[in-house]
Amino acid sequence: MTHELPDLPYDYNALEPHIDEKTMKIHHTKHHQGYVNKLNAALDKHKGHTSHEDFSSMTVQNLLRNINKVPADIREAVVNNGGGHANHSLFWEIMSPEGSKPTGEVVEAIKQEFGSFENFKEEFSEAAKTQFGSGWAWLVVNKEGKLEVFSTPNQDSPLMEDLSPILGLDVWEHSYYLNYQNKRPDYVEAFFNIINWKQVDHLYKEATK
Repeated sequence: MTHELPDLPYDYNALEPHIDEKTMKIHHTKHHQGYVNKLNAALDKHKGHTSHEDFSSMTVQNLLRNINKVPADIREAVVNNGGGHANHSLFWEIMSPEGSKPTGEVVEAIKQEFGSFENFKEEFSEAAKTQFGSGWAWLVVNKEGKLEVFSTPNQDSPLMEDLSPILGLDVWEHSYYLNYQNKRPDYVEAFFNIINWKQVDHLYKEATK
């Protein structure tokens, strides 16, 4: 398959003042598009090779879940660019201009796992603020159906560890620097105003079926 840049489910200026229009436009049309282009270029190297035909027809999620089977000469490119594609595709859909109140099965699971929603927010925020350099903070469903919070460097995806990401925050500088400069904690705090908890709850239910 040819991987494509997904449309945003809202306008570039819709998340203001929390994320500015210029950042969203550059982030989506330059950075995310770049990951898509480089992923396709890497996979093109193995088109027509019978033993690798399955990889060119896989979704990006399945590519990452099977990363150790991806041909060695393109594996790093798939990690970096497939990860970038999958991570950003999730990122856009778990944000909303209106945000939404933290409700649903996922919030009950959060309270059970972390003791309270505030405890979860503190742990997730800490993961985002303390990730050294570029990376992501995650809320994932593990193989036992439990929730976990952690961070990953660069564009590494939890899918590579057979985990199901349901909430992710991009803490690469390109995601916030125009508006927040070096004040990453302010960006992390602002993110909680635009989380689409209805979508997070939907992803949680899908992951725990």
